[in-house]
Order: sequence, then C-alpha cells, then structure tokens
Amino acid sequence: METISHFVDGNRVAGTSGRHGDVYNPATGDVIAKVPMANADDVHAAVLGAAAAQTAWAATNPQRRARVLMSFVSLLNRDMDKLAVALSREHGKTLPDARGDIQRGLEVAEFCIGAPHLLKGEFTDSAGPGIDMYSMRQPVGVVAGITPFNFPAMIPMWKFCPAIAAGNAFILKPSERDPSVTVMLAELMQEAGLPDSVLQVIHGDKEAVDAILDHPGVGAVGFVGSTPIAEYIYSRASANGKRAACFGGAKNHMIVMPDANMDQAADALVGSGYGAAGERCMAVSVAVPVGEATADALIEKLVPRVEALKVGPYTGESDIDYGPLITRDAKDRVLGLVQSGVDAGAELVVDGRDFSLQGYEDGFFVGPHLFDRVSADMDIYKTEIFGPVLSTVRAESYESAITLAMDNEFGNGAAIFTRDGDTARDFANRINIGMVGINVPIPVPLAFHTFGGWKKSAFGDLNQHGPDAFRFYTRTKTVTARWPSGIKEGAAFSIPVME
Repeated sequence: METISHFVDGNRVAGTSGRHGDVYNPATGDVIAKVPMANADDVHAAVLGAAAAQTAWAATNPQRRARVLMSFVSLLNRDMDKLAVALSREHGKTLPDARGDIQRGLEVAEFCIGAPHLLKGEFTDSAGPGIDMYSMRQPVGVVAGITPFNFPAMIPMWKFCPAIAAGNAFILKPSERDPSVTVMLAELMQEAGLPDSVLQVIHGDKEAVDAILDHPGVGAVGFVGSTPIAEYIYSRASANGKRAACFGGAKNHMIVMPDANMDQAADALVGSGYGAAGERCMAVSVAVPVGEATADALIEKLVPRVEALKVGPYTGESDIDYGPLITRDAKDRVLGLVQSGVDAGAELVVDGRDFSLQGYEDGFFVGPHLFDRVSADMDIYKTEIFGPVLSTVRAESYESAITLAMDNEFGNGAAIFTRDGDTARDFANRINIGMVGINVPIPVPLAFHTFGGWKKSAFGDLNQHGPDAFRFYTRTKTVTARWPSGIKEGAAFSIPVME
C-alpha cells in the first residue's frame, strides 16, 4: 500500500513517530494509502531546516522570488489534470470541481508574482531638518499554515504563495485526510526553482498542530477549518506570541426577494448549496425567501432541480454534480442532523436518506436533501451541516430576513437576489458579514481582493490572500535617518518635536 511521505528539506521523508493514519477513497470506502503522523521531533527538524534556508531566501530580491512563482504557475497548468485526479481520488469531489480548486489557488500564485510592488515601503523626504524617514516590509521568518480537507490545493496555495513571495519559509500541515496533492505542490515549487527547505510539508494530527503552535521558531500561523479549532489555534498561537489568522465555520444565507428571477435564484441555490456535497465554507446552506408567495414559488423551482442532481464518483467527470463526503463519520453526522430536522418539525420536501449508489454501497455518499419551514431554533439551522442539505427559512419581510442573517453567530458570507438597487445597496451596507453577494451566490473574492468572514467565522485582524496576505506575512520596520553635516550641537535629552 502507498505511503504518503512528509516533504522536508527537498525530499520525501518517513518521519520518526511510527504512527500512521488511513487515507480513504471516499467513493468506495477503501483505504488507499497510509500517511505518517508527525511528532514534535519531526516538526522541530522541519522548522530548523526552514530557518536555515529562510535567511538566504529573504535576501533574494523580490523579483527573483516572483520568478519562482511564475514558473510554478506554468507547472500548475502543465500538471492540472494529474493534480485534479489525485485530489479527487482522496477528497471525492468531481474532476471539474477539483480543477476549480487548483485554479483558484493558481490565481493567488499569479497575484503574488506582483510581490515586488506589494512589498514596497514608504518614504518621506526631509521629515525634519536633514532627516529622512522610510519604512520597510520585512518577512516574519518561519511561518506555518494548517489547512483543511475541503480545499486541499487552493487553501495551501492561499497560504504559502504570499508567505514565500514575501521572503518567509513555510511549514505546511495539510489535512491528513487528503494529503497527496500538497506534497505534489511542494515538489512543483522545488521544480520551479524554490530552494530546498523553504517549503516543508508535515502531515499529522493534533500532536503535530500543537508542536507547531508551541515551537518558538514559528512566528506566524494561518488556519482554516471549524470554528472551535480556529478559536483554539488562535488562542494558543497568540499565547505563545505568534501572529495568527484563523478562519472558522459558516452558516451562509441567501435572501430571495419577491422581485428576484426565481429560475436564477433556484439555479444559484442548487449550485452553491450542493456543489462539492456542501463541503464548502462558502456554501449557501440557508435560503431565506421573503413572503409566502416567494417561498412557494422558490420551493416549486427548487424541488425538481434538487431531485435531478446526479451523485456519483469523480470518475463520472462532467456527468456527476457532486461526489461523496470525506469520511463515514461525516456521512453519519449529516444524516443525524437531517433526522434532527425531521424530529423538530421541519418539512423535508426532498428526502435523500435512502440514497444508495449501485457498486459503491460502501462509499460515503449522501443524497440531496431540501428542507422547508425551518426555524431558527432548530439544530439544522444553528449547526454548520457541511453536507448536501439546504434549509429554507421563510421570512415575513426584508427586515426579518436581514435580521435573521445578522443575528447568526457566523459571518462568513451572505447573498441577496433582487432586481432592486436600493434593496441591494442597503443589504451590502448593513449586513454584518464579511463577504457579500448581490445576485451572486458564492461571493468568494478574486485573488487581488481579500477573503475573510466576521464574527465567529474569523479570529485575527487580517484576511486571506490579496493585500492583507502580504501585511500578515511581513512586519513593518520604520527607519529615521540623519546624516550629520558636520555641525555638532551636543546631546539632546528631551523628546524631539517639530517646531
């Protein structure tokens, strides 16, 4: 059976812990590989190697660092299909969706080619008599990223591309559930010209995570995952004096106004709610039609679309709408939440509980579910389901709809479908949520803007990718310079002020 190794100091290595985890093909339920679980010694060795390489990498001029990313982008395009197959086999998402996963990471790499401009500081000539002041953006040093299973290519690239472009060395701890593609990405970075040890990949579980959080050689940590873990990592990293940006869960609402195009709204809800089996932090999991007539019309449009969804293995390519969940535990959890919704009195208008796929009975597939008449006190509303389940909460008015979204503890994304500009503008201005879509169901910003939620969806002061990434992975140093003209005025014992 294949063993997926760590990637440390330019080589695949086995590690020293002796512990391994299983990697599954979610479509079949079969164990297809073993992955090593790093211990503190493995993490320490990776950090030492990264620290030794980082100084020379930081001294490399930004344009040359950007050229490595240029080559990396070319190699990503060359190996797109190979990467997508590896990703889909371990995650379960369809091949077109896997290519999209890689593409959205590639776009961040493209943005980071502009690092020489993004890293420019500021300069003030003659800030005082014969005094100039200037600021420099300098790398933090060795930084780390702890990334989730649901985007095993995109989110690692969101982390390591700006960090490396800014002159840092990077320790990547990907999800142990689908780890192959991250090692392949590291090898492509090496092929692109990145010096050994600047990007290290360490697999593992909580033991490896805690070793990263506690290691004094790691200066910053980025994380994406569930809210409880995001809060834990943020707290522990901060307590250890590290900079931290941790992104958690979501419960994304889409408000459908009476004037919306119902066909467009229904298509948007089906794509955003069931794509990738709902395993996206930006999935729309709550539809909020305003008014009974709007709700009835929307449900009428949704039901045939949801019932027609094609569920299957990634090998079905474009004939499949979504694949299995990542693990059997995830499947059992989603089905348990569906049952809780039924028990609480929600109306299950599309019931996927009996779904079974011939030839893949042991896979982690869950059929599509659509709930109507869900209320805010139900577990299926309060919990991030992370599965192919769409809940409909009927709102009496626009005000009650926007209040529902604003009162939710999560603040990742929200959308509104309407043809009225005043309503759309009011929604965008008032909503206390980090990413907003207007007639756009998944408002994921492009690479040159930043990605991040509010409330319990994010912990930290800066977002992912875009300009915020370079702020996070650098520190500002301000220099006040005076070159004496030869006139000696003696020592000054009071704070200098402008006259």
